[in-house]
This record gives sequence, structure tokens and C-alpha cells, in this order.
Amino acid sequence: MPLSSATGKGEQQKITVPSHTRKARQPGVRQEMLAGLPKEIEEYIIGPDDSCVKCGGALTVIGKRIVRTEVTYEPPKLKVKQIVQQIAKCTQCGKEGSENPKDHFQKAAIPVPVLPHSIATPSLVAQVMYQKFAMGMPFARQEKDWYRLGLILSRSNMANWTNRCSEEWLTSVYERILAELRTCEVLHMDETRIQCNREEGRKANSESYMWVIRSAACETIRAVFFHYSPTRKGEIARQLLSGFHGYLTTDAYAAYEQVENIRRNLCWSHCRRYFIDSIPLTSNGKEIPGSKGAEGRAYIDLLFKIENEIKDLPYEEIREKRLERSRPILDAFWSWVDETAAIPTTNEKLTKALNYSKNQKKYLETFLEDGRLPISNNLCEASIKPFATGRRAWLFADSPKGATANAVLYTLVESARANELNVFEYLNYLLTEIPNSDYLHQPEVLEKYLPWSQELPEVCRLNHNYKKCLK
Repeated sequence: MPLSSATGKGEQQKITVPSHTRKARQPGVRQEMLAGLPKEIEEYIIGPDDSCVKCGGALTVIGKRIVRTEVTYEPPKLKVKQIVQQIAKCTQCGKEGSENPKDHFQKAAIPVPVLPHSIATPSLVAQVMYQKFAMGMPFARQEKDWYRLGLILSRSNMANWTNRCSEEWLTSVYERILAELRTCEVLHMDETRIQCNREEGRKANSESYMWVIRSAACETIRAVFFHYSPTRKGEIARQLLSGFHGYLTTDAYAAYEQVENIRRNLCWSHCRRYFIDSIPLTSNGKEIPGSKGAEGRAYIDLLFKIENEIKDLPYEEIREKRLERSRPILDAFWSWVDETAAIPTTNEKLTKALNYSKNQKKYLETFLEDGRLPISNNLCEASIKPFATGRRAWLFADSPKGATANAVLYTLVESARANELNVFEYLNYLLTEIPNSDYLHQPEVLEKYLPWSQELPEVCRLNHNYKKCLK
């Protein structure tokens, strides 16, 4: 029906819109948002020959005012940089009576290139990586954008740069992040699909996996680790968590049972989803009220409500509040599960939700043991989401080397985000500094390159003064 559907007299149809309230803008939001940007004043003046438009009299300037504040955009620019090395000749070597009978030529020290015999620079490679792994722009789209800027940069070149730089310079930091995660006491873990086309002995459309480890909110380090594997076997989880002794928050995937010396803590969000899936819907997609699935969801919602109310308390107090408030809800929920499971039903999804709850009861109650434990794996899933979103654009990894490079870059990008770093500046810093460091013989220097390091330069950090405008 057209919006202006007319009556017999040509009157426009009236539509009633429900009223709503809108929050007033907080004072100082714009000033705070623009505080970190460079400023330029564009002033318009009254000329000496100008006269009054009313009577033609002379004008005297009595002041000025700010008419408006705007933000302009300056497109990025590329420039060619030539590295010139000065060469000096020793004035003594080669002379008669000198200790060195041959002439000596000495070259000025120059920084190690990120890729020898290439036009690549740390900033150029960092931008290619940032565009793909932080902004989700595949190399095919970047190819057009670089052409617009005046540079013919093929997708194969960008893929080669990414693979080589991740392997030669970034893998050391990547592996160090995993080592640090193993020292934590509470971790999250999950896995998601990835397609790798040229995996030896497998079809191009075979499913491989990206395993993800995330430090819990209670940990002092904030890190996310991605690992590529062609399989989803528990052996992979066991290898990744070798040396880890603590609580592991996951879904109910049985492979995590192969990990030794851990205490499993299951995600209530996963349990909640099973009950949501079991709720019957009308033909237009609305829930039919009074279903058992909705009742199960309501119990779990109460647990999340309590968590939201006590989240800012000290961990010991959180544990006490859970025992006081969440324990009775859990007891009522388990009784409801048993009673509902005893009622015959044709709703297979409800049966699945009830069986899941009963089978995982032991691990679903683990969160009561320690106030540091989350009741969901949402923190890890939030770190996976950028990968899943980007995967829709670039679709697959062409080779295992490319899939591993994906894991390295997503690890650094998501860890940088978790520590509120400027992702581009952080990657640029790593690609500039690591090639010129002696990290192979002095691995301790890698400490200052970790995303939570206090030694990172200020340029790598985001402006932290945007609290009002982020609300």
C-alpha cells in the first residue's frame, strides 16, 4: 500500500505513532570527542573597504565569534621514500705502514627492512593488515583502493607480505601471548569454522577450525589467542592448554574433557539458547506465550539478572551473593527440569534443552565455587565475532600458511583491542621495532612488545577521554 493511500476525498491516511522519550544530550560531549584532534582556525574578516550595508558608514571591528565547529577529512597519501646510505673511506687504512694494508670502506648504519628487496615498509604492511584483520576488508577490495591512491598493489602481493611478515616478525610475539595465557587462573575457550583450500590430503571445501583462547575479565593480562587447526579434536585443546592449571569456561563440547588439570565451567548462555530454540512461534515469528521453553529461559534470566547486580562487588562477596541468591534459583531450576522432563512432549528441541541441562548440571554449577568465574562464555564469543564477520567477506584461506597468518594477525588485533590500543599504530610499531631487535638471542626483549606492556609508546594507545560520547 502506498504511504499516501487516499480516502474518497483525497485525504491522507493517518498513522498513529507510539510516543517515546529521548535522553537529553549530555553537556560537553562534542568538546570531549574533538579534544584529541588537531585544530585549525578559518577566520573570515571584514575588509578595510567594507562599509555599513544600511547607511554606507565606516565599520569598526568590536569582536569575533565562533559560528560553527566542523570536522574535515583529509584523504590518505602515499609517498616514495628512498633510503640513501653514506659511505666513507678510512684515511689511514691502505697506506704504507698501516695495520690494514687494504683500503677500508665503511657504510652508515641503516634500519633492517621489513621485507628485503621490496617496496614494503612497516606502515604500508601495517595498513594492509589493519584493513583486512581489523576492518574486514579483503585483499581484493584493498587492491582497488590502493589503485585509487596511485599504487598498483595486487592481492597476491598483499597476501605474500602478510604471510612473510607474520612468520618472520610477528610469530614470536604471538607465541609469547600463548605462553602468558597459560599462566592465568581463569580462561575462556571456543572454536569456530574456517575453510582452507589447499590443505594436504583434504578437499578444498573441507571444514577446518580456528581455536580461540581468551583471558577472563578477572585476569591482569587481557589477551586473545587464535590457533588454526585442520581438526577439532580434543588433542588440539590439550596441546594449547599444556601447562595451564585453572578454570576453563567453554561450551559443552566433549573435546575439552581431554585437557588435564583443569576445572570446567560451562556457559549458561549456551544452555539458554537451547530453551529459546524450543519456544514455539506463530506464523509471523512471535513467541507463543506459556511455553515450557520460556519458563526455562526465565529461570536462567534470573541468574543473569543477579550477575548484573553484583558484578562490581569484590570477588569473595560475589561468591557469597551467588550462594545466597543464585543457589535457590538453581535448586528451583533443577526441580523444574526434572518435573518437565517427566512430562511426555513432541517438542524435540525442548527435550534436547532439558537433556543438555541435566547432563551438564555438574559443570553448569561450577561458577558457584569462585567469584572470579563468569557464568557465560560471551567474552570469548565477542572476540570471535570480528573474525566471523570478516570471514563473510574473504570466505576462505588459500593455504595453511595463510590460515596460520590469519591466526597470528587476529591474535594481535583482538589483543590490541582488548588493551585499548590503536591497532594500526601497534602493528606499525611491531613491524618497525622487531626486525631491528635481537629478540632471537635476547627473547626477554619481547616483553615490551606485548599488547599489555607499559613500555609501548603513547602513539599506540587510544585516547581514553571519550567516556561521555561512548554512552
